[in-house]
Amino acid sequence: MNLIYANAATLARYSNARPGEQHLGEHLLLPQGQTLADVLIQARTDGARYVLLGVPEDIGPRANCGRGGSDGAWEAFLSLFLNLQANDFCDGSEILLLGHLDVSDLQEQAEGLDNMEPEQLAQLRELTAELDQRLMPVIEAIVGAGLEPVVIGGGHNNAFPLLMGASHALDKPLAAVNLDPHADFRATEGRHSGNGFAYAWKSGALNAYRVIGLHEQKNNASALAQMRSLGIHCTSFQQVWVRRQLSLTQALDEALAELAVQPRPLGIELDLDAIESMPSSAESRIGVPMLDACHVIYRLAQYRDTRYLHLCEGAPRCHPAGEIAGRRAVGQALSELVLSYLSGRTNATI
Repeated sequence: MNLIYANAATLARYSNARPGEQHLGEHLLLPQGQTLADVLIQARTDGARYVLLGVPEDIGPRANCGRGGSDGAWEAFLSLFLNLQANDFCDGSEILLLGHLDVSDLQEQAEGLDNMEPEQLAQLRELTAELDQRLMPVIEAIVGAGLEPVVIGGGHNNAFPLLMGASHALDKPLAAVNLDPHADFRATEGRHSGNGFAYAWKSGALNAYRVIGLHEQKNNASALAQMRSLGIHCTSFQQVWVRRQLSLTQALDEALAELAVQPRPLGIELDLDAIESMPSSAESRIGVPMLDACHVIYRLAQYRDTRYLHLCEGAPRCHPAGEIAGRRAVGQALSELVLSYLSGRTNATI
């Protein structure tokens, strides 16, 4: 399955013990079993509901002619999340820390490729397609086991294998709500981070899609026209945060109302590019406030048939103050977003 399982050494590497305190890293479940199926069965037996999975790659963003760096988000997350307090609000006992997808060989092949050279760009897109094939069966196994994957790191290219894997497991298409300045509905010209939802729609894994926070000038006309023709809904960043034509609450109410009319399993997507000044593959100096991003995740996670959370594009080494500052910023943001998801799921009422 191309997985590197987490173990006690993983916890020791990222955890900082403090006398008299209990941290999440001390309470998370670790993989037990010979196969992924065995691991997931045992995790469910032990009370797991959620599965943390890292995808440490930046091939997809580079295949979209963008910046690298999203391969560092998973480690940044672990260094913060594992050291949060375990208490009555969240003790970690329902979370399996599965580990990360092994893409080191693909990363190595991609390392020297120049995305400004057409032939090398094509190679990056071929590697992204290979990455799809590695992630898809892992997601299918997790969702098929009745667990919810929380996928962290890598580019937004991974929305495609996430939706495909979940759709295969459920034998039905999903809806997706995406907080993102980019719709990632570019032409299906070869796999990259800018067309994951277009490929998922074309493949039948996605049949309802809504973008919140779409930037009006960061999406090409043909992609916008294609989405309109398919009945895909977009609420722009300018509508909510600039012109104040509707509130964020209204935008979320509309998304949830659509799901109420036509119930279907939901994938929650958030590109860290959406968040103001967050180190990411396509950083937005003017973007969604972090608190609003947490609220979006919380509200959407209250939908009962939510099946996964995907947090992508965080790139610690793109921080202007350097990678150490970037790891803290990205790690803290990812941790808060995951906590918002867990809180929403606990209070799922919609």
